[in-house]
Amino acid sequence: MSRTLGDLARAATARLESAGIAGGARDARLLLAHAAGLSGARLGTELGEIAAPDVIVRYKAMIARRSAREPVSYITGKRLFFNHEFQVSPAVLDPRPETEALVLAALGAPFGRVLDLGTGSGAILLSLLAERAEATGLGTDLSEAALDMARANASRLGLAGRSELRASNWFADVTGRFDLIVSNPPYIARGEMVDLAPELSHEPMMALTDDADGLSAYRAICEDARTHLASGGRLMVEIGWTQGADVAALMTGAGLHDVSILPDLDGRDRVVLGYADR
Repeated sequence: MSRTLGDLARAATARLESAGIAGGARDARLLLAHAAGLSGARLGTELGEIAAPDVIVRYKAMIARRSAREPVSYITGKRLFFNHEFQVSPAVLDPRPETEALVLAALGAPFGRVLDLGTGSGAILLSLLAERAEATGLGTDLSEAALDMARANASRLGLAGRSELRASNWFADVTGRFDLIVSNPPYIARGEMVDLAPELSHEPMMALTDDADGLSAYRAICEDARTHLASGGRLMVEIGWTQGADVAALMTGAGLHDVSILPDLDGRDRVVLGYADR
């Protein structure tokens, strides 16, 4: 018996919901559009069409992966972040909407040269460069696989000429000074990992946790930030929503001034900002 795209979506929704996945209907439609090579807009008008055998095979494999709690972005290999589509894989952190708060805050003042520590897919660095046509930037990461992904994204977005991607352990292989330093470092404490959503088990652990108190990366970044900030330059880091006071104290202790804690769109502490001396 022939099955329509709508039949597939309904069966997949039931399977995902039985696996305890919130938003199962949304995920089922996103994956169906990807399997069928359709845009989300077209899918609504084509649900009555008969599903081709190859689409059925691809879709069932995708739904099996999602039922095992693999993130949709890793299954499709892409994530929409700050108006751009980025290639992603389990080699990089899945860019999240709350990280857009860091990008928005960074765009609140001019910059010519930006450094992104722990760049991953390059989502933060490349989003910033895309909004500032005269800016250039450096992204660093310990993972060569992540750097390869960031380079691919830079090429796709036409930003390879204004971005450099380099292996470095925080500032170890960084020279020069920057108007803006940004980072979304691993900030989940070891004790918090057990309570995280199952989807996070598919993401690189080194991008999620310092396997300690969640503040190790901030200590390293704050310690050397002034050496690499231009006069009046800004350091901006994403934080877990309970870490604002601790990270602000680290910035102040490192000699940065006018330190402030900024919220995300949900009103939770998300970014800590500090300035270098002029």
